[in-house]
Amino acid sequence: MHNVKITGVGSYIPSTVIKNEDFLNHKFFTPSEVGYDSDQEEIIQKFKDITGIEERRYVEKSKTTSDIAAVAGQKAISHANIDPETLDYIIVAHNYGDVKHETQQSDMVPNIGARVKSILKIKNPNCVAYDLIFGCPGWIQACIHAKSFINSGIAKRVLVIGAETLSRVVDPHDRDSMIYADGAGATILEATDGSSGIITHKTASHTYKESKYIFFNKSYSPDQHDERGYIKMHGRRIYNFALTEVPKAMKACFDESKEDINNLKRIFIHQANEKMDEAIIKGFFKLYDKKVPEGVMPMSISKLGNSSVATIPTLFNLYMNGDYGEPLQKGDIVMFASIGAGMNVNAITYRS
Repeated sequence: MHNVKITGVGSYIPSTVIKNEDFLNHKFFTPSEVGYDSDQEEIIQKFKDITGIEERRYVEKSKTTSDIAAVAGQKAISHANIDPETLDYIIVAHNYGDVKHETQQSDMVPNIGARVKSILKIKNPNCVAYDLIFGCPGWIQACIHAKSFINSGIAKRVLVIGAETLSRVVDPHDRDSMIYADGAGATILEATDGSSGIITHKTASHTYKESKYIFFNKSYSPDQHDERGYIKMHGRRIYNFALTEVPKAMKACFDESKEDINNLKRIFIHQANEKMDEAIIKGFFKLYDKKVPEGVMPMSISKLGNSSVATIPTLFNLYMNGDYGEPLQKGDIVMFASIGAGMNVNAITYRS
């Protein structure tokens, strides 16, 4: 059985920067459609203290999820120095499809993978393109799909993309709207005879009551009476769930790899909320009776916000480009981990 290695990375980071102060003129309401007593500056400062977000990126009005996914995909193809016609699969992880500016109507037929393949002008009919809807852990899950295809012998080379334009589905009267952002990240995964690649992976879907933690609902504004839906979440429930379930999933994944926890160099975790991510990592290392090693968790959320499935591949691309100092060296052990709508939790142990 071949190892499955990441051989190319790419990302699309939108040029439009939305800073926290840009929300000063927004009027926020509670789910009960009641305005907050705190002034707007205080609300925004508390938001920054909890999430770590100072600014986020929104796509240009003319672009959609498939557009930015294709850009990230092309960069990964170029970085891997491969012929795109040799791709066996294109898997695009997203959640809301192509939502055009000021429409909020999701367009998902044909699927985003097919659109990306078309934009990339790939003619090979044996290159199968499809979408994966799995919440924020979608990119990791798509990588697991790619590994399965390659290990089974039905594929040798797969393009995996995580892309989302959450700015198109946020309620401007919901405080949580400040969390969300747009972006795309892509990776090429290939069979390799070397020791590098995915060592172990774990996935869990908690759906008994957790499936209702992230949902679509009307605006919180009492003055907005249309029936359009917006992304909503029960933040406290997600936070408590994450602190319990993500460290357990990560430990199960890492233990199966038989690697020494002292050799774990970096953790690329879904950029959901700075305080939550810090608590997850602290909980993970506590399971090994260890303190969190300095610099083990690179973070991009302060400048890029939460772009859902795009956060990890984008962060990984930036890291490999040297934006966080020295890139990974051959043989370094790292983890990818995520949590999101479902509620789904997953992790990968990887040797660079």
